Amino acid sequence: MALMDILLKNLIENAYKYSSKASSPRIEVGMEIQESQGTKKQVFFVRDNGVGFDMEFAGELFAPFHRLHSMEEFSGTGIGLATVKRIAVRHGGKVWPEAKPGEGACFRFTLE
Repeated sequence: MALMDILLKNLIENAYKYSSKASSPRIEVGMEIQESQGTKKQVFFVRDNGVGFDMEFAGELFAPFHRLHSMEEFSGTGIGLATVKRIAVRHGGKVWPEAKPGEGACFRFTLE
């Protein structure tokens, strides 16, 4: 359970940080059921209405110490999403982002 706390803490803190400059910041945490090839799966998410990012750089987000924004713009160590990915994979799942610049981001993850 401690690893799940770390995973959620990292995602929620990122959502808080990157939506902090929005005029009306919004963060959603939830779960959806997705069906694929007759199998239902729980997909969890953390969504915000913050600065977002270009999906062209999505693959780089989970590398340790890789940042899309400068330290002056947003503080942080650059290991939060790498930690999220390691925890999800360790539990047989995966994590992936959906985002648009200026429209926020949504990080979805599964666990087995």
